[in-house]
Formats: sequence, structure tokens, C-alpha cells
Amino acid sequence: MPKGKGAATILRDITIGQHFPGNSPVHRLDPRIKILLTIAWVVVLLMRSNFIGMGIAALLLVLLYRMAKIPGRMVWRSTRPLLPILLFTTILQLFFNSQGRSLVQFWVINITTGGIYNALLFTLRIVILLVGVSLLTYTTSPIALTDAIERLLSPLSRLRFPTHELAMMMTIALRFIPTLIEETDKIMSAQKARGAELDSGNFIQRIKALVPVLIPLFLSAFRRAEDLAMAMECRCYRGGEGRTRLRQLRFTAGDLLATLFCLVVLGAIGASGYVVAPPF
Repeated sequence: MPKGKGAATILRDITIGQHFPGNSPVHRLDPRIKILLTIAWVVVLLMRSNFIGMGIAALLLVLLYRMAKIPGRMVWRSTRPLLPILLFTTILQLFFNSQGRSLVQFWVINITTGGIYNALLFTLRIVILLVGVSLLTYTTSPIALTDAIERLLSPLSRLRFPTHELAMMMTIALRFIPTLIEETDKIMSAQKARGAELDSGNFIQRIKALVPVLIPLFLSAFRRAEDLAMAMECRCYRGGEGRTRLRQLRFTAGDLLATLFCLVVLGAIGASGYVVAPPF
């Protein structure tokens, strides 16, 4: 990779929080159902599972992404920046697991069959988990997410819990992730044009070189927050009280069928971890 191109390329590849408009069945699904199914997805994948369950989960993701017409290269671009972190966690799982038969033993290093199994399973689980959660923001607009979160938290409003404000803050934070990434890319390019060396030197030198990037980034974020608050005030925004919605959330028969199908698949993923024992 050419010098000075790595960090900027990684930032441009991150697509977390972006929305890709469409009219597929996945896009038309009730956002409340998508949020609940995403939570269930995270819980099931973090439970006891094996490669059979991960295979079922991968097939479900391929089906959903094909239905949503989201290109595979976009998924690869969003997961590629996380490869160093995944590699590091895989190595930790490989060296710090003593289950199974010992394969390599040198000094304090002991690589076993259980370590290899758990390392590969852990890496695959994180990738599938991330790709599955990203599907929520890919196929759901920020406005729909806000309405869905507010409706799901509406029972707490009886306890004077600020459900609308919380949903709005979560959605704004999610929406501004791509904006901040783009702003970081611009600041880094501007600093490099002034002769800053951001991608050279040792670890300490690279951390110090990020200071000229972080300070303008924080100032830009605060300025954007102030502009957004001023725009909301100028439009007489007063929160959820008395607020009407252009699109009302309705649970349809298609939502019910999609929910039942996903629950059956999630049940199969969760059950696979208890039916099939690890091979060690």
C-alpha cells in the first residue's frame, strides 16, 4: 500500500451507519421488527454455537443481502478495516486456550486443537455478527429508526422517561458516524498537504501525529452540533409531544411471516450449539 494512503483508505471504507435506499422486502419490513430481530441476532450468536450454526447464519445473511440488493463488495469494504483487530483477537484465542490435543508446545506457547477451533469460531462469529447488525442501518432510514426506537420505548414514558429524546440522540449519533469519518478524512488530507507525517514512525510518534487531526475534528463536531441545534430551534422543534408522523408504523402479515421465518432460523442457530458438541 502506498505511503500515506492507508489511514485515509480505511476511513473511506467504513460504511457503518450509512443507509442505502431501496424498495426490497427487507427495506419495507417494520423497523421495530428489524430492531428486535437484530437484538435477538446478537444474543443468539453470543450464546453457545458451532460452525453448523455459523453456516446457517451465513446463509441467512446471504439471502437477506441478496433480497436487499446490497452489493457484496460494500460488505467487504466495511469489514476490511477490522481485519487487524480480528487477527489480534484470533491470536489471543489461539494461544490462551488449552482444551483439546496439544499440537505445538514451545516455552509458554501451547497451541491445541481446542484453541484453533475456538479461534476460528470466534473470528467467524464476530464477522457474521457485524455484517448482520450492519444490515439494520443499511436498510432502515434514520427517521424510521427514530420512530421505531421511540415506539419500542414508549411504555417507559409513563415513568417520565424521555423516550423521544433518547431515540433522537441515538439516531443522530448513528447518522453522524459517516459524516465524522468523512470529516476526519478531509482533515488528514489537509494535514498531509502541509507536510504532516501521519503514517510513518513508531507507535508513539503516530499517536502524537494524530493530535493535529483530533483537535480540528472535535471543533468541527461541536460546530456541527451547534448548527444542528440552531436549525432545530429555528424550525420550532419541541420533541415528541404533539408531533405527527408522515409514515405510520403498521405491523402487516408480511412482517409476521418474516418474523416467524427469522425466529425459526435463529432457533436453529441457537439449538445447534447444544445438539452438536465441539470435536475435542
